[in-house]
Amino acid sequence: MRFQTLLTAVISLTISVNAYWLQDISHQGVAPFAGSGYTVFRNVKDFGAKGDGVTDDTAAITAAMNTPDNRCLQGCASTTTKPAVVYFPSGTYLISKSIVPPYFTQMVGDPNNRPVLKATANFAGFGLVDGNPYYTENLNWVSTNVFYRQIRNFVIDTTGIAPATAATGIHWPTSQATSLINVEFNMPTDPSVVHVGLFIESGSGGFMSDLTFNGGATGASMGNQQYTMRNLVFNNCQTAIIQLWNWGWTYIGLQINNCGKGIDITAGGSSAIATGSITVIDSTFKDTPVGITSVFQAGSKPDTAGSIVLENLKLQNVPVAVQGPSGTVLAGGSTTIAGWGQGHQYTPDGPKTFQGSITPNNRPASLLGDNGYYSRSKPQYANLAASDIVSARSSGAKGDASTDDTAALQSAINSAASAGKVLFLDHGIYKVTNTISIPAGSKIVGEGYPIIVASGSTFGDMNNPKPMLKVGANSGDAGQVEFSDFVVGTQGAAPGAILIEWNLASSGTPSGMWDVHARVGGFTGSQLTIAECLKQPGSGNIDSKCIGAYMLMHVTSKASNLYMENTWLWTADHDIEDATNTQITVYSGRGLLIESTVGNFWLVGTAVEHNHLYNYQLVSTKNIFASMLQTETPYYQPTPNAVKPFPAVAALKDPDFSASCNGVSGNCANAWGLRVVDSTDIFIYGAGHYSFFNNYSTTCSTVDAGENCQSRIVSLEGSVKNVNIYALNTIGSLSMIDRDGQSLAKWQDNVNVFPANVMLFRTG
Repeated sequence: MRFQTLLTAVISLTISVNAYWLQDISHQGVAPFAGSGYTVFRNVKDFGAKGDGVTDDTAAITAAMNTPDNRCLQGCASTTTKPAVVYFPSGTYLISKSIVPPYFTQMVGDPNNRPVLKATANFAGFGLVDGNPYYTENLNWVSTNVFYRQIRNFVIDTTGIAPATAATGIHWPTSQATSLINVEFNMPTDPSVVHVGLFIESGSGGFMSDLTFNGGATGASMGNQQYTMRNLVFNNCQTAIIQLWNWGWTYIGLQINNCGKGIDITAGGSSAIATGSITVIDSTFKDTPVGITSVFQAGSKPDTAGSIVLENLKLQNVPVAVQGPSGTVLAGGSTTIAGWGQGHQYTPDGPKTFQGSITPNNRPASLLGDNGYYSRSKPQYANLAASDIVSARSSGAKGDASTDDTAALQSAINSAASAGKVLFLDHGIYKVTNTISIPAGSKIVGEGYPIIVASGSTFGDMNNPKPMLKVGANSGDAGQVEFSDFVVGTQGAAPGAILIEWNLASSGTPSGMWDVHARVGGFTGSQLTIAECLKQPGSGNIDSKCIGAYMLMHVTSKASNLYMENTWLWTADHDIEDATNTQITVYSGRGLLIESTVGNFWLVGTAVEHNHLYNYQLVSTKNIFASMLQTETPYYQPTPNAVKPFPAVAALKDPDFSASCNGVSGNCANAWGLRVVDSTDIFIYGAGHYSFFNNYSTTCSTVDAGENCQSRIVSLEGSVKNVNIYALNTIGSLSMIDRDGQSLAKWQDNVNVFPANVMLFRTG
């Protein structure tokens, strides 16, 4: 009897140790504008799901997703007001129809023992998870406006469906601030199989990491504007990856094992290539007959489409590394490809068409990890217990969009950090009226993308800007901080708000930001919506109540060692709550400024959009790794242009358009997509800098129109050395890249599928 009691105690202890803290903590997130009684966190077992591998759990999971019945599904354009975190404990959940997560939904499984979504033999639907269904001939949500969703910690299993019956694991046409993380796709390996693990046909991504595809006809079949994908593994697929189309795509840590074919970028054929470019680094292909199939050749169209760069690609028993339309272009075997590419190059003069070996980037040791560039997957703190988590709301913060939560949040952050615990930011809109200081040692995790908003007079003076979140008291302070899964923004006019000021100098393990985003305007509670800031095409008048921020993020001069992954810093171009996503005019002075003289920063799958002076600016810095930077120029420019309302601040090395635009024709005083000043050792593996509008008209951004929305979009200035850009894509800019006011590359010399593309740029 005592043995039985001991055994029961051991089993109970094992269960308690293995249970994921997210399942065990008290959930009290609030959605201030969703109505009384709305619940953010839902455990599917509370809705009747069994997860026993026998019961059909489709109805229960659907109820967990949709309750109450007014969440954003068919006919709803988008919303932030009704978020949900749908949690799946470990188990096997049989489903017979597609699970459709409504807008602003996170599906989260237990990372310690990932739940399995397994299709029944008679499964009906387009994807076990259909992230954007076709209720009509069109996707339910405009794919370029699908934000703020994620799926993590699952196994997606189609093996119960006959191999020759069409089946898709996840259908995922989405855009920024979305992710798939730690997901395994299991498909049949029978020769007759037609299953596809992941299918994407459109959108503007994006980021994914730590995905494994086993079996299937195609592991991932994908078309989207741009993506960073890290740590994808393909085992025993007939074809690992089919690129349906893209503008630019960066693969980091890609592993392809025992597949019939690695990456297929032949869509469209040589006369109408659909793939803009792919960049593959720090990757391994093994036991695969052909690594990459391409249709790029002399005379292929568009001129630069189908461009490739390979850097640090290990081959093991891969006879053909790159196959072209007429046979082998690059032989394989068992070797390491240090550097190889095809497309147009400027080093720095050009264009020159190349197809062959290239000198790989000389990487600083401080940017490296075990197998190439340093990277780190989002921490989920899977080994912690519920007692290791401190709730913001239990600490007194309200998150109701109206209460001043400054003191309560500060107290919660300090208490969690001093106790070595994680602060859980329960869902809500947390209004703060003064700077929140983030001490070293802080770990902050959000529930379903809560948002902290700066409000009030402290943030009201652009001549005396103040940070909302101040990470480290002084530039160069030692320590480490980790942020994940939350948003920062403003409420009402905040012309003096710097949303994040990063001062920490981290040694050892870098600090990190994962799925942390800025959103200025365009949502209920922001007071920067169509009611206040409806666009006024043709008017250069600047409405002071729509000046939403001074700067989105500032990395100061002595800060160092920060890893940023899937971070989208967005000044809203439209109202997310509006039924037609009507455009708005909201002003933010600056995007991301890095002026660290110490350097060592990783920007992995980041985007910065719609900021007045610039989106990315690197000043007096060094040792920067970036993958697939993405920017958009404000839609209202050049009416008004970038000269007002934010005066150039010399101390910040702001661009002075009044001076620099002298003698430059066209729309010169438009925001820079990327500006690099007095900086060295910059390594950019993919960049998309886009200017689609001239005062809300898109007629300027086509090839036929002459790509003349603005004059210039990327600038290198001053003492700039060793700047390396693979896959530079621009839209709507006459010049693709400038050096000290002189254009180095013109769009018409580098035409691609929609952008212009320079596959290899180096300053030397």
